[in-house]
Amino acid sequence: MLVADNLVKKFGNVAAVNGISLSLKPQEVLGFLGPNGSGKTTTMRMLTGFMNPTSGSVTMDGIALADNPIAVKSQLGYLPEGAPLYLDMTVLDFLKFCGEIRGLHGAYLRERLDISIGLLQIEEVLGKRIEALSKGFKRRVGFAQAILHDPAILILDEPTDGLDPNQKFHVRQMIKQLSATKAILISTHLLEEVGAVCSRAMIIARGKLVASGTPLELCKLSPHYHAVLATAAPSVLKLLRSAFVGNPLVTGVEEVRVNNKLTAIRLLNHQPAELLAAVNQAARAQNWVFESLLLEQDVLDDVFRRVTGGDGRHA
Repeated sequence: MLVADNLVKKFGNVAAVNGISLSLKPQEVLGFLGPNGSGKTTTMRMLTGFMNPTSGSVTMDGIALADNPIAVKSQLGYLPEGAPLYLDMTVLDFLKFCGEIRGLHGAYLRERLDISIGLLQIEEVLGKRIEALSKGFKRRVGFAQAILHDPAILILDEPTDGLDPNQKFHVRQMIKQLSATKAILISTHLLEEVGAVCSRAMIIARGKLVASGTPLELCKLSPHYHAVLATAAPSVLKLLRSAFVGNPLVTGVEEVRVNNKLTAIRLLNHQPAELLAAVNQAARAQNWVFESLLLEQDVLDDVFRRVTGGDGRHA
């Protein structure tokens, strides 16, 4: 539906984006991740035609953005970073203005206003000037204008930024609902958002793609995925370590320390079920008492640090 091929954006001699390619399919929510300064926002600006690439191309259904920008942009909904708005307008006047410049009029404009306002739950602020709104409400008004014309593709830059936990949950549910009829690309620095709403994710660093896959595929890039993590008294953990160092089921042993106190042992492995059973058997035989014993699964933060160099290594 939307294809970017080898996008490059240079500012002087600095390449903010250096060869990013991606495709966005119908009914897909693609998470776009990266550290601050990695090139996420610059890429999204090129995808929406807000910024021209130094080289590379963007097409939608085979139509080149550079050749026919109005045709492509008519099918795009864009929530930019910071959601810049006309601060002196009321929320309702702003949304009406956005609808009219999109070519919406009459009964259809009123219908789309009702739908967008209802989905974002902004009824209570329709008569307020945008400058008087909280950051969260400004973000929701920006989101409302992005879906106002019922676009086929949504490009959302940090859509839950500034929202409280209840509002974040509502917006994530709405994104999943909208994905039934739209293709959605969502930039976020919240890794839990990937598991909550994304069917696929890309991670970029220093302007380049460093990892891509489903949330599960990305989790499997971490040696911590399905590691056995045991929490117990330090004396028990030392016995556990001694018992399983060198065990053929174990590929590595890591200590977890808080304030230099041993608080947990992580047993890396390729056979989690067998190892977990072996640890349980040893615990019963030795009368070890664990505070917790689990298989680690939510390890996207570890993957993110590894592939972006955030753990001190290069990607």
